[in-house]
Amino acid sequence: MRLSGKGTFITGGASGLGFGCAEAFLKEGARVVIADLDKEKGKRVADTLGDRVHFLKLDVTREDEWISVLQQAEEWLGTLHTLVNSAGIAFFLDVENTSLEDWRRMMAVNLDGVFLGCKHGIAPIERAGGGSIINLSSVSGIIGGANLAAYNASKGGVRLLTKSVALHCARKGTGVRCNSIHPTFVQTPMVDDFVANTRNPERTRAALVEQIPIGRIGQPEDVAAMAVYLASDESSFVTGAEMVLDGGLSAQ
Repeated sequence: MRLSGKGTFITGGASGLGFGCAEAFLKEGARVVIADLDKEKGKRVADTLGDRVHFLKLDVTREDEWISVLQQAEEWLGTLHTLVNSAGIAFFLDVENTSLEDWRRMMAVNLDGVFLGCKHGIAPIERAGGGSIINLSSVSGIIGGANLAAYNASKGGVRLLTKSVALHCARKGTGVRCNSIHPTFVQTPMVDDFVANTRNPERTRAALVEQIPIGRIGQPEDVAAMAVYLASDESSFVTGAEMVLDGGLSAQ
């Protein structure tokens, strides 16, 4: 039980990578608060996962909600050791076809949400005696894509924000570590929706797999396993790192 006794807060926990992380953390003995904008789905998921899970509604773009929800989470958990910033959105548009409204929405959820989680998550984790902030970025935060203007920018921002937070916490002596995870295509509702809305979903999925040297797209369990490691005491010397989970894509 690598996370026994560790209280964990996960945004975007009602589906996708956030849900996968919640399952994995529970298996390793953690108590988990999942936060999501979808209240009904979040409650259903929490009920399904058992009595070591609690749901709180959160719009990650709202600072007032972050402050309130983290206080509630700390009270329910007792102590907060780990915060996983998993909430995010994606759309596939080049720079000329990206509206300012879409750009701002992407930044608000993907980057502002992570900023607010880091800003307000440090203090409760420090009160717990130290722990880990884990930011879900993307391989698209490291390499560019012609049709990912806003997404590239938001995830690249998460990558360097993570390093700044890590250095700040280390120099202040908070005991808080901060790292980012950079997956490529993972079998989540986000990727499934993208594939389903193309002209030829079967061909699109094959094209995604073809880009990955290891020969498959990722699974939520792949990302969750890395998150468990970063939350555990095994990674006590790891901070400011970018953990790339892309099946060799960026090695080419």
